[in-house]
Amino acid sequence: MSAKTLVIYLMAGAGTPALAQAAVAGGADIVEIGFPFSDPLADGPVIRAAAEKALAAGMRTAACLECLAATRALVGDTPLIPMTYASLLEAYGWGRFEADARAAGATSFIVADTAAGSRPELRRVQLVAPTSTDERIALAARETDGWLYLVTLTGTTGARSELSDALAGLAARARALTDVPLYAGFGISTPQQARAAAELTDGVVVGSRALQVAEGGPAPLHDYVRSLRLAIDA
Repeated sequence: MSAKTLVIYLMAGAGTPALAQAAVAGGADIVEIGFPFSDPLADGPVIRAAAEKALAAGMRTAACLECLAATRALVGDTPLIPMTYASLLEAYGWGRFEADARAAGATSFIVADTAAGSRPELRRVQLVAPTSTDERIALAARETDGWLYLVTLTGTTGARSELSDALAGLAARARALTDVPLYAGFGISTPQQARAAAELTDGVVVGSRALQVAEGGPAPLHDYVRSLRLAIDA
């Protein structure tokens, strides 16, 4: 893995394994795979639209797990992290989901609407936001799996014209409370934004813009991820 970690988010679907392979070839260190949910509270219009499209195509949990397994077959040992919502796990069964997802190749999990301190039996990446208290950040850091996800802004996912001013303060507070790696996400879309975020943290997560580029297929996604990789390594 590079000095700065690059995480790319993709929505589960028939084309996802090839897209993930292209993202990894372009320089992605970790791939998040969205398991679509009908009411994705943390997600903006791009990811919501992708979720609706995936659901319309029949991407229920079992199909998403098959997608995860097919992706694992193409990306070697690259970490793969399903990202979803608690209602999906409630319906499928938390323990059953963890077992089946790990068997399909998951290395960790993100459950966007489940806070630190709840469902401790599922080891997962924790999210904190600029509105999080120091106490909440410390708890999330103790419970997180591998890295702490810094939500750069108050609001939903989506490309923004500028990097959120709130990231610097959040990163500084988190650094004072934990030594786990800090990766910044939400609102990062350009190479310049990715580089600026990486200067404050240990890595970046890019979702909405990656999905938009992925609409053109693996080749444009590879080139876009490569531009992010070059920017954060500069």
